[in-house]
Amino acid sequence: MINRTVVRTRQAPEPCELCGAPLRAAHDHILEEHREEQLLCACRPCALLFERGAASLGRFQLVPDRRVRLTGPPLADLGVPVGLAFFVRKPDGPVVAHYPSPVGATRWDLDAATWARLTTEYEQLSSMRPAVEAFLVAVVRGMDERWLVPIDDCHRLVALVRGEWKGMSGGQQLWTRIARFFAELSAREEKGGRHGSDQGGQTRRGA
Repeated sequence: MINRTVVRTRQAPEPCELCGAPLRAAHDHILEEHREEQLLCACRPCALLFERGAASLGRFQLVPDRRVRLTGPPLADLGVPVGLAFFVRKPDGPVVAHYPSPVGATRWDLDAATWARLTTEYEQLSSMRPAVEAFLVAVVRGMDERWLVPIDDCHRLVALVRGEWKGMSGGQQLWTRIARFFAELSAREEKGGRHGSDQGGQTRRGA
């Protein structure tokens, strides 16, 4: 009697959007400056070209890989009506606040004087790189999180809220996963970023 073994094929890895090489689960992202809503998935060799400035041509930026937990400012100082939001400084100066919601990210412009005062009081905010880093805040449902993060982390959070939201308040499962999201930020900060492990999630273009 012949033993038949079922062979399961593994799903092909996602390709680098610059050279086509297979990607690791945890990989880099490139932002095209004129298309701020979309990130390109990049293998490490391609990312190194942009890291060294050899291939940017003034159009692309490598999304950094630093995550820094901050101690302030208080939510009231930010002038926003929600407890889950992230703030991105545009290359030409204005700061835009984004609120993850079931339909994506709602936006509003932050008062310029408010941001100028905050960067004076909280020096780490002044180091935030335009377009590719964000100040992420979660002061809701017992959470008290303030982070300087890569913009791809915010894309992941927006996709999580949009995909998991249920009912009027989001549902317990969503908020449990958001709490886990911030726990993972802490773990990745301790490990030194995405290249310390190959277990991170993927951020697809436009997520």
